[in-house]
Amino acid sequence: MANAFHYSIGKKFIQAISGAFLVIFLLLHATINFFSVLDSFNGEFGSFGGLFAQGCEFMSLPIVTIMVPVLALGFLVHIGYGCYLTWYNIKARGGYKRYEVASRAAADSWSAKNMFVLGIVILGILFFHLTHFWANMQLQEFTGGHAENPYVLLEATFKNWWVLAIYIVWFVAVWLHLCHGFWSMLQTVGWNNQIWMKRLKVIGAIVASIIFLMFAAVAVNAFLQANGIIG
Repeated sequence: MANAFHYSIGKKFIQAISGAFLVIFLLLHATINFFSVLDSFNGEFGSFGGLFAQGCEFMSLPIVTIMVPVLALGFLVHIGYGCYLTWYNIKARGGYKRYEVASRAAADSWSAKNMFVLGIVILGILFFHLTHFWANMQLQEFTGGHAENPYVLLEATFKNWWVLAIYIVWFVAVWLHLCHGFWSMLQTVGWNNQIWMKRLKVIGAIVASIIFLMFAAVAVNAFLQANGIIG
């Protein structure tokens, strides 16, 4: 029993570390994308001198490009261990129960009970997202092709309201996943006393909300630009 317990904790630790890596990526990705919103206010939306264009140039640097496989590996590890932990918890209880949590407050959280479901939603729409941007930018650079103009891709992607709606659903799922995942990640590495737990939940909600608001602002701004409502 003790070996099984420590084995489970080790798996959760790997899940926490891979999750931390992805949170950092999301913050960086959201910040660079948000530059497109700032470009709208500065009258530089569509300009190669805009902040967003410069951010995309930064992401295409060799030192950043070589991190793409590392990011993909971290994401696959996070997904793999998430699926494993869900299966392990179901098997340990002899039946289906939602995502395991360590406190009553967490147990009462909808996102805590549905982390696996949220992960499936995030993963499903991620593939939808990759066909819009990664396939037309980073993949083109990998294969020696020509990367599309990032502003044109933004407008082409978000011109239709239903695509915008799908992305908003995705951002909400990410927000819910992060609200629980952020403090759960730090709890796994040992920050689980009552004083810090309250603070971590607040910090997690703030970080998740910042990421959500930046991504949502980018999508809505691109929709408005593409339909001539602003710009």
